[in-house]
Amino acid sequence: MEIGQHLIAAVLTAIGVIRAIGVGVMSSAAIIAGVAILVWHIAGTILPSKMRSRRLVVSWFIGFALVWTAAVVVSAEFVWLSFLLWLLAGHLLPVRWGLAFSVVVFVIVAAAPILHYGTTSYADVFGPLIGGVFAFGISRGYLQLLRDAAERERLVASLVRAQREMAELQDELALAQRHSGAIAERTRISRDIHDTVAQALSSIRLLAHAEANRTEDPSATRTLGQVETLAGASLADVRRIVAALAPAELEDDALAAALQRMLDRLHEATGLQAELHVDDTVPILPTEVEVALLRTAQSALGNVRLHASASRVVMSLIDADDSVRLDIIDDGSGFDVTAWEQAGDGPSSSYGLRFMRSRLRELGGGLDVESATGEGTAISVHLPIHHTTQEKP
Repeated sequence: MEIGQHLIAAVLTAIGVIRAIGVGVMSSAAIIAGVAILVWHIAGTILPSKMRSRRLVVSWFIGFALVWTAAVVVSAEFVWLSFLLWLLAGHLLPVRWGLAFSVVVFVIVAAAPILHYGTTSYADVFGPLIGGVFAFGISRGYLQLLRDAAERERLVASLVRAQREMAELQDELALAQRHSGAIAERTRISRDIHDTVAQALSSIRLLAHAEANRTEDPSATRTLGQVETLAGASLADVRRIVAALAPAELEDDALAAALQRMLDRLHEATGLQAELHVDDTVPILPTEVEVALLRTAQSALGNVRLHASASRVVMSLIDADDSVRLDIIDDGSGFDVTAWEQAGDGPSSSYGLRFMRSRLRELGGGLDVESATGEGTAISVHLPIHHTTQEKP
């Protein structure tokens, strides 16, 4: 586009100078007008990028239009450069001002033959009109292509970031699943020991004690006493093993650890103050519940990071009897919940929260959102769980 702009400026200026000289304009005046146009145009293109504020660029463009107008006063043949002005107007000015500027340029172009030659023709009117519409349309279309390209780059960057976050989440889920599998295996082993070895040793001890009370043989009594003592000692060892296996379910909560790592990464990336509170009574959760909570937490923290402009976020994992609740509260900018609810699935809707709610409903849970503009946001996730209790021997 820039190379084409330079070529158009050079070619149209040369045409204007040659035709002006051809119709009798003093060659010095025509050349000076052409050089002024080219110098002003080049001055704008070599302006350092750090100095190219919008106001300065618009000022340069208005100056260029004034130089062109002065050249048209010298000769009507310089109206050829109006094509370049229309291109620049569509590129540099908002649509409303660009259209107004294009109309002014067209008026000058249409009036120039009359002022210089006292007459005009349909070609002098409709030719520039068609050319102006075409040039302005090309310029606006080019701008739209630039916007589309920028939007595509933004979307690609967003997809790459989402892919990276998904990979991190997969690692968290894999860790949580491995931990859940280990806990499930420890629990199974402890129950098997309790239901088999511990029960058998308890029965042996009771039988030995009962038989020792019924017999009068000293040797048998002594032997049964030894059996009872050995069974009691073995039962005590088994109980210690079961006790060591069973409490492991709550010693290193995989879900809480994963949530803490998410908050730590958020703090490292943004400096945002992040806190996690976990109820001591939160039980081991089914894998699908942990996965849903992790995904919801990741999505919610992503919203806080990208949209909330918050300085602090607090996450709480709460045992609510037959369900588990995850609350995420930030002190950010907030939003109008009523407007969000009424937006439905329209293009302005926030799909992130709707996807969270849909995923949670599939598991019988739900998502509650409380927010107001300028007052932060509170998200509460709740999912049903099944408590499992173990009977100790």
